[in-house]
Amino acid sequence: MPRARDLGLVIGRFTPGPLNAITDVGRVAVGHVTLIEGERTRTGATAILPHPGNVFADRPRAGLSVLNGFGKFAGATQVQELGEIETPILLTNTLAVGRGVEALVRHTLAQPDNAHVTSINAVVGETNDGRLNDIRAARPTVEEMRAALANARPGPVAEGTVGAGTGTISFGLKGGIGTASRRVSEHMLGVLVQANFGGTLRVDGRPVAGVPEVDGDGSIVLVIATDAPLSSRNLTRLASRSFAGLARIGSSLSNGSGDYALAFSVGPGAPLANDACSPLFEAVIEAAEEAILNALLMAGDMEGYDARHDRPNRVAGLKL
Repeated sequence: MPRARDLGLVIGRFTPGPLNAITDVGRVAVGHVTLIEGERTRTGATAILPHPGNVFADRPRAGLSVLNGFGKFAGATQVQELGEIETPILLTNTLAVGRGVEALVRHTLAQPDNAHVTSINAVVGETNDGRLNDIRAARPTVEEMRAALANARPGPVAEGTVGAGTGTISFGLKGGIGTASRRVSEHMLGVLVQANFGGTLRVDGRPVAGVPEVDGDGSIVLVIATDAPLSSRNLTRLASRSFAGLARIGSSLSNGSGDYALAFSVGPGAPLANDACSPLFEAVIEAAEEAILNALLMAGDMEGYDARHDRPNRVAGLKL
């Protein structure tokens, strides 16, 4: 499957990093567990590790922005209150959020130097993959999500129908996991998305022939990493700007859409001044739009099970 730039599609003016992925930032790692079994199981989990150490002991600054709150984002209030994350980030399906919390608790308690930890703010995002997956079947399990954490690696990131994007749908087409990055002066910024939302697809501002207009409910989680040393307040502002990329690609931002963006910084040193953030704000819009486009292009066709209507379902992938 081609990514956007393989097709000559260049979004914005900033240059991508060498992988054009969230893993261009620092030592960020991504891991997936993909579950495609029989005719009904199309789900999974995606783990994002800010660094390879003990995240509970070395907590990245973070900011969370919510555009429409029709979703289940575990750990949200403490991230907003303290401006940091203390676990890796897990993405999965709506009914698996509780198991994701348990997976992160077990992962964190098992880390060296955490023998006396008694409170953990697990960070888990979700979208509903029930149009292609038997979401009531209690998958992924806790151990399968722990495997996603264990599988996390730096380097190229698998996209499309993988991990938490295995059963997702966007614009009536197969959605999925997508990623992109941008270099801003001496700093790097990367975005990873779990795309599962509706609207009218636009590619670099232009409508796409042959793609139906689908104003359906759905959700998206955007995870943003940067090595720019930003305060938690400016990370929240950065997360908010990523929604402009969501708008540019044509999201309808419907009543039933959960739109969440979490940004974290792995950059040491004093936080940048407010004025220094503007180029990063522009870059995150570009990277968010391209990450969503990569998710669609890399997904391919998928046959699965519509749990809402108790019937088989088939969704085509985007072809440009």
